[in-house]
Amino acid sequence: MLRYLTRRLLSAIPTLFLIITISFFMMRVAPGGPLNKPKAIPPEIMANLERAYGLDQPLWKQYFIYLRNLFSGDLGPSYVKLDFSVADLFAQGLPVSILLGAQALAIALVFGCGLGIIAALRQNKATDFAVIATATAGSTIPTFVIAPLIQLVFGLWLKWLPVGGWDSSKHMVGPVLTLALPYIAVFARMMRGTMIEELRAHHVRTARAMGLSDFSVIVKHAMRGALLPVVSYAGPAAAGLVTGSLIVETIFGIPGIGRYFIDAALNRDYTLVMGTVIVIAIFTVFFNFVVDILYAVIDPRIRHE
Repeated sequence: MLRYLTRRLLSAIPTLFLIITISFFMMRVAPGGPLNKPKAIPPEIMANLERAYGLDQPLWKQYFIYLRNLFSGDLGPSYVKLDFSVADLFAQGLPVSILLGAQALAIALVFGCGLGIIAALRQNKATDFAVIATATAGSTIPTFVIAPLIQLVFGLWLKWLPVGGWDSSKHMVGPVLTLALPYIAVFARMMRGTMIEELRAHHVRTARAMGLSDFSVIVKHAMRGALLPVVSYAGPAAAGLVTGSLIVETIFGIPGIGRYFIDAALNRDYTLVMGTVIVIAIFTVFFNFVVDILYAVIDPRIRHE
């Protein structure tokens, strides 16, 4: 198992390198640039700015300069937020995005898996139909619809929550719920389906025949196999959640890296876009690595293989 995980970790290096390379040249090939403004900049000032940021160099040379700086831990300056480097912006925004995403993921896993188990145990009954209907609706309604509804109902009508911002625990409730609700629906549907299959499996029937309690059969036997698809999906979901939700952070005015990414993409801030892509890629690789470890913990057969 350790050898397998080591290979997986080493294989992530060329993957990250490929992502960095493709992202770099796609950003440069697209028309426009960070120095293109609605009001034309005098040619002399434009030439000085391009020289200061290295944009006057050939594209291949800019690429190798960026790689050299990246390997030394320098993500570069922001071309639009002139008083900050990309590392400075991430130091401010990444903890916010991680806190927001971690809370949403925890809520989605607990409530989604719980509802899925309840629905599986009450298959074809009113509780099961209610969970399925709610999960279907929750997975089809996009976050850009859920977020304004939460702001309208709980912020403007009921006055229970702030409409936006990130100054207190009350400000976290709206965006966390907005992020968690679709994933609760997805986890509930996945857990219900896999739990039903596991409850019909031979080893679960054997456990019941041996006189084990329902709690032991469900928790120790059925849930182990049922959790594997959920854990597999939770890996990339966690990477997306903890690296910031572009829509939710923008609607609620949260200073996370998701909002930075939108501003950077609109203003063609090369280094900030590249930095965000690299952070998302690293988190994706990391959480997939964690999923491999959890697979072995949940199902010993995978560890032996």
